[in-house]
Amino acid sequence: MELILKEDVQNLGFKDDLVSVKNGYGRNFLIPQGLAALATPSAKKVLAENLRQRAHKEKKVIDAANKIAEALKGLELKIKAKAGAGDKLFGSVTTVDLAAAIEKEGHEIDKKFISIQGGAVKRLGPYNAQIRLHRDVVVDFPFEVVAENK
Repeated sequence: MELILKEDVQNLGFKDDLVSVKNGYGRNFLIPQGLAALATPSAKKVLAENLRQRAHKEKKVIDAANKIAEALKGLELKIKAKAGAGDKLFGSVTTVDLAAAIEKEGHEIDKKFISIQGGAVKRLGPYNAQIRLHRDVVVDFPFEVVAENK
């Protein structure tokens, strides 16, 4: 079944992508949730025209995302967390904490566009996260979790 995505769907595609999925997934989940629409010939023509018009507008968005990416690459971030014996954290550091720390530095990034490699951080040390600023602009962002001074 061919569908046109109305929103970004993780592990499937981005908004306005033409995707092929199994019939049940499309009929029972994507279409009722409003995440996709059937890719009829007329819908494909409308999509092609919209993409053509949006192409030059998107160049400005990509340039802005690249500027933010360059700023993030120069940023060294240390997140303070309470730690116990053996560098083990009380709780964990998640994408929410990382987004808040980046926002304190002056860059507002939604937590859903951040993915920490290996999931939530439960120990002190250096880690890596991927920040998706645009479908074409993904930044590898190193950060460090350090012990909070008591």
